[in-house]
Amino acid sequence: MARIVMKFGGTSVADIDRIRNVARHIKREVLAGHEVAVVVSAMSGKTNELVGWVREASKAEGANFNIYDAREYDTVVASGEQVTSGLLALVLQAMGVHARSWQGWQIPIRTDGAHGAARIAAIDAALMIERFGQGQVAVIAGFQGIGPDNRIATLGRGGSDTSAVAVAAAIGADRCDIYTDVDGVYTTDPRIEPRARRLAKISFEEMLEMASLGAKVLQVRSVELAMVHGVRTFVRSSFEAPDAPGMGDFDNPPGTLICDEDEIVEQQVVTGIAYAKDEAQITLRRVADRPGVAGGIFGPLAEAGINVDMIVQNMSEDGARTDMTFTVPSGDLDKALAVLGQTRDSIGFDAIQHDQGLAKVSVIGIGMRSHAGVAATAFKALAERGINIRAITTSEIKISILIDDPYTELAVRTLHSVYGLDKQ
Repeated sequence: MARIVMKFGGTSVADIDRIRNVARHIKREVLAGHEVAVVVSAMSGKTNELVGWVREASKAEGANFNIYDAREYDTVVASGEQVTSGLLALVLQAMGVHARSWQGWQIPIRTDGAHGAARIAAIDAALMIERFGQGQVAVIAGFQGIGPDNRIATLGRGGSDTSAVAVAAAIGADRCDIYTDVDGVYTTDPRIEPRARRLAKISFEEMLEMASLGAKVLQVRSVELAMVHGVRTFVRSSFEAPDAPGMGDFDNPPGTLICDEDEIVEQQVVTGIAYAKDEAQITLRRVADRPGVAGGIFGPLAEAGINVDMIVQNMSEDGARTDMTFTVPSGDLDKALAVLGQTRDSIGFDAIQHDQGLAKVSVIGIGMRSHAGVAATAFKALAERGINIRAITTSEIKISILIDDPYTELAVRTLHSVYGLDKQ
């Protein structure tokens, strides 16, 4: 007997028929003798609808903007998961499974006070574990907890994944299964490269890089949490038949296991290729080369909520002036330029140059640590395809390359092939 957490996203619980399918997956694990906690998202599209209602209700008469109480926002948008958890508990009961729904505040899942983007502080799972001993399945509303002000607090977009991993850590689960509309983590996006392969295993670090660099399978915060607490996480498809071959195999079910790299016996040099479109590049020309300048540039951008990536600083020949290049999401370009314009005198630079229509393509793999020439292989392959590289950043297990957006798909396919990821 094992203790497992099963998480189901919005597409998996989009209507009553899909909720019944989810219930069959849960019943399979219950019949196998496992203790089960289930974390659910709101039904597909429901959160967006609720957010729309909040904006409509909070708009002042005659105004064209919204200012609303974040605590009431959380009260409204958290109701989507509450509905799903109650419906799933009812379906399970109708199937003869002993189940009850739990809201975040009932467990309780305690968070900080950042309504709308709260972080989990602690989970007291004692009562839930006691109910496991009575054979009860816990159906938990994801994406929510209770803040220091004793109000419902939501965790931000993708928060149900975070809820699931946090619950798994709190109850000492043997595994956390994330059921979604894909059947695992692939070497790259199959929509771009049809020869992309599903990975049997991927390390926490690699998955964290892929999630942060554009892969949509898992939310970054949930991967960070899984890595910190060592929660073995499976990405699985909820659209596979619950009784399909192998679905009940506890040790090796279909999907992708995200785990510590020590569990991966044979580590490939490169594990996957990720990409992110809609990048913009900003270059500050002839910046004063003195201590504190970088903080003067990136501090105000951070305060404005602008995510900066791929920072490249050129060496100063005279020790007085240098160039600073970095990327931001295209949607934040105008705001970033406005912030930098306000700090120009204090920072000290001659000009700002910027460009849009760019993409970031990344090569990821823990095998890079012990293999030379990985970057050279990428640069040569892209050059042979006529793809110009605008900027490069690297880490121990990642190479990120900035290119013009129209070349994104060609670059992904080229890199996927040159590292042999299309081979079985």
